[in-house]
Amino acid sequence: MKKVLEISIYIIIGIVLIFSITYLIKDYLNSPIVKYNNEYFNIPEYISSVDKDGDGIDDQTDILNNAKKYIETKPKYKSEYYDGGYPKGEYGVCTDVVAISLLNSGYDLRELVNEHILANRDMYNIETVDKNIDFRRVRNLDVYFKDTVISLTTDIYDIKEWQGGDIVVFEKHIGIVSDIRNSKGIPYVIHHANSLQIYYEEDILEWHELNGDGVIGHYRIK
Repeated sequence: MKKVLEISIYIIIGIVLIFSITYLIKDYLNSPIVKYNNEYFNIPEYISSVDKDGDGIDDQTDILNNAKKYIETKPKYKSEYYDGGYPKGEYGVCTDVVAISLLNSGYDLRELVNEHILANRDMYNIETVDKNIDFRRVRNLDVYFKDTVISLTTDIYDIKEWQGGDIVVFEKHIGIVSDIRNSKGIPYVIHHANSLQIYYEEDILEWHELNGDGVIGHYRIK
Protein backbone atom coordinates (compact mmCIF):
# COMPACT_ATOMS: atom_id res chain seq x y z
CA MET A 1 0.00 0.00 0.00
CA LYS A 2 2.85 2.35 0.90
CA LYS A 3 4.63 1.60 -2.38
CA VAL A 4 1.46 2.24 -4.37
CA LEU A 5 1.05 5.58 -2.61
CA GLU A 6 4.65 6.54 -3.37
CA ILE A 7 4.21 5.63 -7.06
CA SER A 8 1.02 7.70 -7.20
CA ILE A 9 2.82 10.69 -5.71
CA TYR A 10 5.62 10.37 -8.26
CA ILE A 11 3.08 10.18 -11.08
CA ILE A 12 1.33 13.32 -9.86
CA ILE A 13 4.65 15.15 -9.53
CA GLY A 14 5.59 14.02 -13.04
CA ILE A 15 2.31 15.29 -14.50
CA VAL A 16 2.73 18.64 -12.77
CA LEU A 17 6.30 18.96 -14.08
CA ILE A 18 5.26 18.08 -17.63
CA PHE A 19 2.44 20.65 -17.51
CA SER A 20 4.75 23.33 -16.10
CA ILE A 21 7.50 22.67 -18.67
CA THR A 22 4.97 22.62 -21.53
CA TYR A 23 3.53 25.95 -20.42
CA LEU A 24 6.96 27.54 -20.05
CA ILE A 25 7.96 26.38 -23.54
CA LYS A 26 4.72 27.83 -24.97
CA ASP A 27 5.32 31.05 -23.08
CA TYR A 28 8.87 31.28 -24.44
CA LEU A 29 7.79 30.65 -28.02
CA ASN A 30 5.05 33.26 -27.65
CA SER A 31 7.42 35.93 -26.39
CA PRO A 32 8.41 38.78 -28.74
CA ILE A 33 11.82 37.35 -29.72
CA VAL A 34 11.67 38.50 -33.35
CA LYS A 35 9.76 41.75 -33.70
CA TYR A 36 7.78 42.81 -36.76
CA ASN A 37 5.68 45.96 -36.95
CA ASN A 38 3.27 47.91 -39.18
CA GLU A 39 6.08 49.32 -41.28
CA TYR A 40 7.38 45.84 -42.13
CA PHE A 41 3.97 44.90 -43.59
CA ASN A 42 3.33 48.33 -45.15
CA ILE A 43 0.37 48.91 -42.84
CA PRO A 44 -0.36 52.60 -42.13
CA GLU A 45 -0.11 53.51 -38.46
CA TYR A 46 -3.49 54.51 -37.05
CA ILE A 47 -3.44 57.76 -35.08
CA SER A 48 -6.58 58.79 -33.19
CA SER A 49 -7.91 62.31 -33.65
CA VAL A 50 -8.85 62.36 -29.95
CA ASP A 51 -6.68 63.08 -26.92
CA LYS A 52 -9.12 62.44 -24.08
CA ASP A 53 -6.79 63.30 -21.19
CA GLY A 54 -5.12 66.22 -22.96
CA ASP A 55 -1.58 64.94 -22.43
CA GLY A 56 -0.48 65.58 -26.01
CA ILE A 57 -0.66 61.90 -26.95
CA ASP A 58 -3.51 60.61 -29.09
CA ASP A 59 -5.83 58.02 -27.49
CA GLN A 60 -4.69 55.05 -29.60
CA THR A 61 -1.04 55.58 -28.75
CA ASP A 62 -1.85 56.50 -25.16
CA ILE A 63 -3.78 53.28 -24.54
CA LEU A 64 -0.97 51.20 -26.05
CA ASN A 65 1.72 53.00 -24.05
CA ASN A 66 -0.23 52.74 -20.81
CA ALA A 67 -0.82 49.02 -21.35
CA LYS A 68 2.93 48.54 -21.68
CA LYS A 69 3.61 50.66 -18.61
CA TYR A 70 1.15 48.56 -16.61
CA ILE A 71 2.70 45.21 -17.55
CA GLU A 72 6.15 46.58 -16.73
CA THR A 73 5.01 46.37 -13.09
CA LYS A 74 4.65 42.58 -13.61
CA PRO A 75 1.29 42.32 -11.81
CA LYS A 76 0.59 39.06 -10.00
CA TYR A 77 -2.56 37.23 -11.04
CA LYS A 78 -5.16 37.32 -8.29
CA SER A 79 -8.90 37.93 -8.49
CA GLU A 80 -10.10 40.14 -5.65
CA TYR A 81 -12.86 42.64 -4.94
CA TYR A 82 -11.74 46.21 -4.29
CA ASP A 83 -13.87 48.93 -2.70
CA GLY A 84 -12.60 51.49 -5.18
CA GLY A 85 -13.00 49.09 -8.09
CA TYR A 86 -9.45 49.27 -9.39
CA PRO A 87 -6.84 46.88 -7.95
CA LYS A 88 -4.48 48.24 -5.36
CA GLY A 89 -0.86 47.15 -5.18
CA GLU A 90 0.70 44.29 -7.12
CA TYR A 91 -2.33 42.18 -8.10
CA GLY A 92 -4.69 42.12 -11.05
CA VAL A 93 -6.54 40.07 -13.67
CA CYS A 94 -7.03 40.28 -17.45
CA THR A 95 -9.70 42.98 -17.34
CA ASP A 96 -7.42 45.20 -15.27
CA VAL A 97 -4.96 45.48 -18.17
CA VAL A 98 -7.73 47.10 -20.21
CA ALA A 99 -9.28 49.12 -17.39
CA ILE A 100 -6.03 50.63 -16.14
CA SER A 101 -4.75 51.33 -19.66
CA LEU A 102 -7.94 53.24 -20.42
CA LEU A 103 -8.05 54.96 -17.01
CA ASN A 104 -4.58 56.40 -17.56
CA SER A 105 -5.71 57.57 -21.00
CA GLY A 106 -8.71 59.47 -19.65
CA TYR A 107 -11.46 56.81 -19.68
CA ASP A 108 -12.81 55.60 -16.32
CA LEU A 109 -14.46 52.28 -17.17
CA ARG A 110 -15.74 51.91 -13.62
CA GLU A 111 -17.98 54.92 -14.11
CA LEU A 112 -18.66 54.46 -17.83
CA VAL A 113 -19.71 50.81 -17.62
CA ASN A 114 -21.86 51.49 -14.55
CA GLU A 115 -23.68 54.32 -16.34
CA HIS A 116 -24.23 52.11 -19.38
CA ILE A 117 -25.56 49.22 -17.27
CA LEU A 118 -28.03 51.46 -15.43
CA ALA A 119 -29.27 52.86 -18.73
CA ASN A 120 -29.37 49.49 -20.53
CA ARG A 121 -30.21 46.80 -17.96
CA ASP A 122 -31.74 44.60 -20.67
CA MET A 123 -28.35 44.26 -22.37
CA TYR A 124 -26.64 42.82 -19.31
CA ASN A 125 -27.33 39.60 -17.42
CA ILE A 126 -26.76 41.20 -14.00
CA GLU A 127 -29.02 40.65 -10.98
CA THR A 128 -27.30 43.09 -8.64
CA VAL A 129 -25.42 46.06 -10.08
CA ASP A 130 -22.05 46.73 -8.42
CA LYS A 131 -19.90 49.39 -10.06
CA ASN A 132 -16.79 48.12 -8.24
CA ILE A 133 -16.80 44.76 -10.03
CA ASP A 134 -19.08 44.97 -13.08
CA PHE A 135 -16.41 46.69 -15.20
CA ARG A 136 -13.95 43.90 -14.35
CA ARG A 137 -16.04 41.18 -16.06
CA VAL A 138 -15.10 40.15 -19.61
CA ARG A 139 -18.70 39.69 -20.72
CA ASN A 140 -19.76 43.10 -19.43
CA LEU A 141 -16.88 44.83 -21.17
CA ASP A 142 -17.75 43.12 -24.44
CA VAL A 143 -21.35 44.34 -24.17
CA TYR A 144 -20.20 47.86 -23.31
CA PHE A 145 -17.62 48.14 -26.08
CA LYS A 146 -19.91 46.59 -28.68
CA ASP A 147 -22.48 49.31 -28.01
CA THR A 148 -20.27 52.36 -27.47
CA VAL A 149 -17.05 52.21 -29.51
CA ILE A 150 -15.86 51.20 -32.99
CA SER A 151 -16.35 47.47 -33.75
CA LEU A 152 -13.79 45.98 -36.10
CA THR A 153 -13.13 42.63 -37.76
CA THR A 154 -12.60 39.51 -35.65
CA ASP A 155 -10.66 37.89 -38.52
CA ILE A 156 -7.12 37.72 -37.13
CA TYR A 157 -5.71 37.15 -40.63
CA ASP A 158 -7.04 40.48 -41.89
CA ILE A 159 -3.88 42.00 -40.46
CA LYS A 160 -4.26 45.52 -41.87
CA GLU A 161 -7.35 46.01 -39.69
CA TRP A 162 -5.47 45.41 -36.43
CA GLN A 163 -3.56 48.18 -34.66
CA GLY A 164 -1.67 48.54 -31.41
CA GLY A 165 -4.01 50.03 -28.81
CA ASP A 166 -7.10 48.16 -30.05
CA ILE A 167 -9.02 45.99 -27.57
CA VAL A 168 -9.50 42.28 -28.25
CA VAL A 169 -12.08 40.13 -26.47
CA PHE A 170 -12.14 36.34 -26.36
CA GLU A 171 -14.87 34.11 -24.95
CA LYS A 172 -13.16 34.10 -21.55
CA HIS A 173 -10.33 36.61 -21.84
CA ILE A 174 -9.49 40.18 -22.86
CA GLY A 175 -6.41 42.23 -23.69
CA ILE A 176 -4.88 45.16 -25.55
CA VAL A 177 -3.53 44.61 -29.06
CA SER A 178 0.23 45.17 -29.29
CA ASP A 179 2.17 47.04 -31.97
CA ILE A 180 4.43 43.97 -32.27
CA ARG A 181 3.47 41.38 -34.90
CA ASN A 182 4.56 37.84 -35.72
CA SER A 183 6.02 36.80 -39.07
CA LYS A 184 2.49 36.48 -40.52
CA GLY A 185 1.61 40.01 -39.46
CA ILE A 186 -0.75 38.83 -36.72
CA PRO A 187 -0.38 41.16 -33.72
CA TYR A 188 0.69 40.14 -30.26
CA VAL A 189 -1.62 40.78 -27.29
CA ILE A 190 -0.78 42.57 -24.05
CA HIS A 191 -2.65 40.57 -21.44
CA HIS A 192 -2.67 38.91 -18.03
CA ALA A 193 -3.85 35.31 -18.08
CA ASN A 194 -2.65 33.38 -15.03
CA SER A 195 -0.16 33.09 -12.19
CA LEU A 196 2.40 31.16 -14.29
CA GLN A 197 2.73 33.87 -16.91
CA ILE A 198 6.25 35.12 -17.61
CA TYR A 199 5.66 37.40 -20.59
CA TYR A 200 2.69 39.77 -20.74
CA GLU A 201 3.06 40.60 -24.44
CA GLU A 202 2.51 37.40 -26.40
CA ASP A 203 1.64 35.85 -29.76
CA ILE A 204 -1.67 34.28 -28.63
CA LEU A 205 -4.34 35.17 -31.19
CA GLU A 206 -3.93 32.00 -33.26
CA TRP A 207 -3.48 29.89 -30.14
CA HIS A 208 -6.83 31.07 -28.79
CA GLU A 209 -8.51 30.43 -32.16
CA LEU A 210 -7.23 26.86 -32.21
CA ASN A 211 -8.17 26.17 -28.60
CA GLY A 212 -11.83 27.11 -28.69
CA ASP A 213 -11.54 30.57 -27.14
CA GLY A 214 -11.54 32.59 -30.31
CA VAL A 215 -11.99 36.33 -30.81
CA ILE A 216 -15.55 37.51 -30.24
CA GLY A 217 -14.83 41.23 -30.21
CA HIS A 218 -12.30 43.67 -31.63
CA TYR A 219 -12.74 47.30 -30.67
CA ARG A 220 -11.18 50.73 -31.02
CA ILE A 221 -11.89 53.66 -28.72
CA LYS A 222 -13.41 56.61 -30.58
